[in-house]
Amino acid sequence: MLLIGYGNPGRVDDGLGPAFAQAIENLEIPDLEIDANYQLMVEDASAIARHDVVVFADASLNGPEPYDIREIQPGGHLGFSSHSVSPETVLDLAHSLFGAHTRGFMIGIRGYEFNEFGEWLSEKAQENLKHAVRELEPFFSAGSFDGDSRHVPREDRSGTLNTY
Repeated sequence: MLLIGYGNPGRVDDGLGPAFAQAIENLEIPDLEIDANYQLMVEDASAIARHDVVVFADASLNGPEPYDIREIQPGGHLGFSSHSVSPETVLDLAHSLFGAHTRGFMIGIRGYEFNEFGEWLSEKAQENLKHAVRELEPFFSAGSFDGDSRHVPREDRSGTLNTY
């Protein structure tokens, strides 16, 4: 399994993806590869192709609190610039270029402050991060993350997941 946390830690709550990756890495879970970066890159497709499951983690602008999780399918498109590559696109590249059959999941941790510069998380974002780590750690430890929302202990599963 591969966990990729992405976002800009210098833009307050936009750093939730890398913060999640760091928090999970601190748990020292065997057989879990963890990566973090400012954004997804086409080069991530190679690493994704070597795993059965990839979990992307990013800050969410308006998703449910404390976080949302959903399975994603390969797709999207790579346009003129690779500056902003979606999880669906990089998963698609892993499938099409490397013949991977990797399953993909997206975690959107609800953030609130995105318009300032600073390397901290807002208080509410910190709470959401703690919930996500505590509730999702068993999936990573079991090595059998399935992303099934029935297993995620929250009431509100409605709404669109828009990551930052």
